[in-house]
Amino acid sequence: QVQLVESGGGLVQAGGSLRLSCAASGTIFSINYMGWYRQAPGKQRELVATITDQGSTNYADSVKGRFTISRDNAKNTVYLQMNGLKPEDTAVYYCNCNAQSKYGAAYRNYWGQGTQVTVSS
Repeated sequence: QVQLVESGGGLVQAGGSLRLSCAASGTIFSINYMGWYRQAPGKQRELVATITDQGSTNYADSVKGRFTISRDNAKNTVYLQMNGLKPEDTAVYYCNCNAQSKYGAAYRNYWGQGTQVTVSS
């Protein structure tokens, strides 16, 4: 089992910044990708950004140039630096990873509990 614990959410004014962190713990042999998704009230969960174990990144068009995803493989931790926040970025942000519990085991998908980000205008 893998547990993901997010931190860093909160309330910020438009134009401000926040940094989210997500640490994976438990029985982990390998994590190939980690990422962030978000879900606003009344909307479907959507991808924000992902990063592979080699450092390749992918961003939603709506956050390109404002958000930066990074990763510390030694700590099994992923970060999301959010700058230039807009009210439309308000959502619950969820950490996600695809992890292998032991050599040869299948990769499984895991989710964190979510952290609220609220951007006031």
